Amino acid sequence: MLNPMPSIDQSYGLNTTAHDRNRVLRNTYWLLALSLVPTVLGAWLGVASGITRSMGGGLGLIVFLGGAFGFMYAIEKTKNTATGVPVLLGFTFFMGLMLSRMIAVVLGFKNGPELIMTAFGGTAGVFFMMAALSGIIKRDISSLGQWLTMGAMALMVVGIINVFIGSAPMMMAMSALAIVIFSAYMLYDLKQIVDGGETNYISATLSLYLDIFNVFQSLLALLGIFGGERD
Repeated sequence: MLNPMPSIDQSYGLNTTAHDRNRVLRNTYWLLALSLVPTVLGAWLGVASGITRSMGGGLGLIVFLGGAFGFMYAIEKTKNTATGVPVLLGFTFFMGLMLSRMIAVVLGFKNGPELIMTAFGGTAGVFFMMAALSGIIKRDISSLGQWLTMGAMALMVVGIINVFIGSAPMMMAMSALAIVIFSAYMLYDLKQIVDGGETNYISATLSLYLDIFNVFQSLLALLGIFGGERD
């Protein structure tokens, strides 16, 4: 469960016009939609080839954390250049590849495809709800960022511990909490764009993509645990 530290412009929108904010929001939505394509391709490749099947325990954790943080560092360094978009799309392909292990497990259920579509629909519903709220809420919620960051970091630490413990109840509790935290993160990140606190659409896309990825992954885990039907 990953999310970069919030990037807050100290001017908090004072130096950006409504046109600038709308442009960032529009570009973010387009890039976010585009980023789902390599994610799907990565997930398909992982399931079809079985390349991530053996990446359990410590090995999978090292590959995931090393790859994810390496890509996020590269995105941050290239976000103001023409290289930023390809690097971001490479990251989303990698994340799809890492997600393929869970998708393969869910597809092992008789109703696996339905569970995946339900998780996708639920994630889309959360996103559209948070997008609507970001345009309605007028108060400054930038102070929420530090609490969400602490919550995300706590989840990551517990998640790393659970890789070695393998506790199903802990996984269920983490998944439920992750849905709450990253749904709130969606609202926070969208509000940053709307209010002018985030002016780089590549950074904005990265933040929202991680929110969506974590909500989808957590929903899929819960649906697999509670709704998976074996042959």
